[in-house]
Amino acid sequence: MTAIMNFLNVDSWFEFWWVVFGLGGQLMFSARFIVQWIASERAGRSVIPLAFWYFSIGGGLILLAYAIYRADPVFILGQSLGVFIYSRNLWLIHTEKKRAGLPD
Repeated sequence: MTAIMNFLNVDSWFEFWWVVFGLGGQLMFSARFIVQWIASERAGRSVIPLAFWYFSIGGGLILLAYAIYRADPVFILGQSLGVFIYSRNLWLIHTEKKRAGLPD
């Protein structure tokens, strides 16, 4: 286990679990591209499915929490802007569906 702790550059179990949390967020964030790719292949054109935005905001929030814990201003700024953009896209999609009388 010492080798893993050294590889992850952590000194305690608390730090270890924060790194695991951050890696989980990165995996969720990366999964959105797989979802988008599969949806585009199925449609035969480039599409952005709703799940893309949910993976984006989920991964973005987890990475923002991790960045705040790590006190990394560059990472915090980048993730904050992204979370705002993902939220806005979800809001626009919700508003459009509501206007069209479609279920969420």
